[in-house]
Amino acid sequence: MTDEDRPLRCLVTGATGYLGGRLVPELLAAGHSVRCLARSPGKLRDHPWAGRAETVRGDVTDEVSVRAAMEGMDVAYYLVHALGTGRDFEERDRRAARIFAEQARAAGVRRIVYLGGLTPSGVSEHELSPHLRSRTEVGRILLASGVPTAVLRAAVIIGSGSASFEMLRYLTERLPVMVTPSWVRTRIQPIAVRDVLSLLVGCARLPYDVNRAFDVGGPDILTYQDMMRRYAAVAGLPRRVILPVPLLTPRLSSLWVGLVTPVPGALARPLVESLKHEVICTERDIDRYVPGPPEGPLTLDRAIRLALRRVQDADVATRWSSASAPRAPSDPLPTDPDWAGGSLYTDHRERTVAASPQALWRVVEAIGGEHGWYSSPLAWSLRGWLDTLVGGVGLRRGRRDATRLRVGDSLDFWRVEEIEPGRLLRLRAEMRLPGLAWLEMAVARDTQGRTVYRQRALFHPHGLAGHAYWWGVAPFHAAVFGGMTRNIAAAAESAAEEPARAH
Repeated sequence: MTDEDRPLRCLVTGATGYLGGRLVPELLAAGHSVRCLARSPGKLRDHPWAGRAETVRGDVTDEVSVRAAMEGMDVAYYLVHALGTGRDFEERDRRAARIFAEQARAAGVRRIVYLGGLTPSGVSEHELSPHLRSRTEVGRILLASGVPTAVLRAAVIIGSGSASFEMLRYLTERLPVMVTPSWVRTRIQPIAVRDVLSLLVGCARLPYDVNRAFDVGGPDILTYQDMMRRYAAVAGLPRRVILPVPLLTPRLSSLWVGLVTPVPGALARPLVESLKHEVICTERDIDRYVPGPPEGPLTLDRAIRLALRRVQDADVATRWSSASAPRAPSDPLPTDPDWAGGSLYTDHRERTVAASPQALWRVVEAIGGEHGWYSSPLAWSLRGWLDTLVGGVGLRRGRRDATRLRVGDSLDFWRVEEIEPGRLLRLRAEMRLPGLAWLEMAVARDTQGRTVYRQRALFHPHGLAGHAYWWGVAPFHAAVFGGMTRNIAAAAESAAEEPARAH
C-alpha cells in the first residue's frame, strides 16, 4: 500500500452538530480512522457509528484539549462555529480558529479542511453579514496556519436537519400565502448535503501544495422564492403565493421567521442576513481535485426528495428503535435539534399489562374488523362514514383474516406497513387526510420483566390544512387513543384470566 492509499487518521470537530455527525460515518466508510473532539461526548453515544470512532472531551477554545486531540492526526476537520452564542460570537470564532491553526501546525497535521460560507462577489467584507464575515475570517486564519488547508465555501445546504433547509421547509409548509421580505428574490446556489459530505471526504487526500478556498454549489441557480415553490411541488403542496415587500428589515424578518417556524431566532437572524446578497459560485476548481459522483451533483428537486425521505418512507421516524436501520447522509440523527426534521406530530401512550406478551400480542394482531378499535365505537364509525363521504375507503374493507395479519393487508381504512410477530404492528392510514398518518402498536418487557404495551399515532401534515386538522382533532385523542390503550390492555388481561378461571 502506497502512502497515498493508506487510511488516514482524521480529527473531526463539531461531531455533535449537523454536518460533523454525518461526516464521521462517511470517513469511516472510506476506510479512515476517526477521532471526535466534543465538549459533551455523551451526545454521541446514540450514533450508529459510536463504537467505531474514538471520542475525546475538549473544546476548540481550550489549547490543552486541542493539542491532545491533534496528536497523531493526519487531517483535521474544522466544522464548528459560535453562531447563536451571543453578540461576541465573532471574537469566539476568531480565538478558536487561531488555537486550532496553531495546534495543528505544532502537531504536524498534514491537512486542515474547513467548511465556510459562500460570499458574494464584488461585495466588500465590511458589507457582509456578521455571520458571513466571521466565516470568511476563520477561513483566512486557517489558510495562514502553515498547514495546507482547504476551505469549502457553500451557500444553502439542502438536507433534513440543516437550519437553512428547515427554515425553507417550515415557511413553505405553513404559509400557502406569504408576504415576504425582498430577499426572497436573491439568487443563490444551493447544494445537497450528500455532495458536501463527498467533497469533505475527498479533500482529505488533496495534494499537499493545495492551500486555498473553493466555491461549492449544486447545478441549480435560483431565487429563494423559486426554492419555496420547488419545495411545495416536490412535497405535494399547492402552489404557494409569494408577495415580496421591501419593508421587512433582517431583524423584522428573523422575528417573522421565528414566529412561523421553530428555528430559533438567534439562528434565523444570521441566516436571513446572509441572504441579502447574491451568492453564486464563481469557479468550480474543486472538480479538478475531487471527482464528483458519476451521475453528477444532485439537483435541487432530488436533494429535497432525499431530505424528505424520512416522511416518504415512514422509516426512521416510525420505528421504535432505528439504531440498526441503514442511514443516508440526509437522514435525521439522534442529536439533531428538536426543531429539525420537519413537522411530525405524535401521540404516545404506554401501559403496563398484567398478562403475558403473547396474550397481549394476540389482542393487537386481531384489532380492527369485527373486533373494532377498542375505543369510542361511535367516533370510529363517524370517521369512517366521513371518509366514505369524501370518496375514501371508510371502514368497509374489514380485514382478510380474523386473527392473523401480514404486510400489505388492508385493515379497515389502514394498511399493514410493517409487522414483527410478537413485537410490532405498524399501520399506515389510507383515509383521506391532509397529510400522512401511521399507528404503531408494540409489545415489550420492561426492566422488571413486566409486559408493556406502547402505542404511537404519528401525523405528518401537508400545508396549513394539515396543521389545522391535527389541532382540530387533538382534543379527542385522550378519549380515542387513551381509551384504546386502556381497553387493549384490559382485553389482554381478561384473556389471560380465562384459563385461570377454567381451572
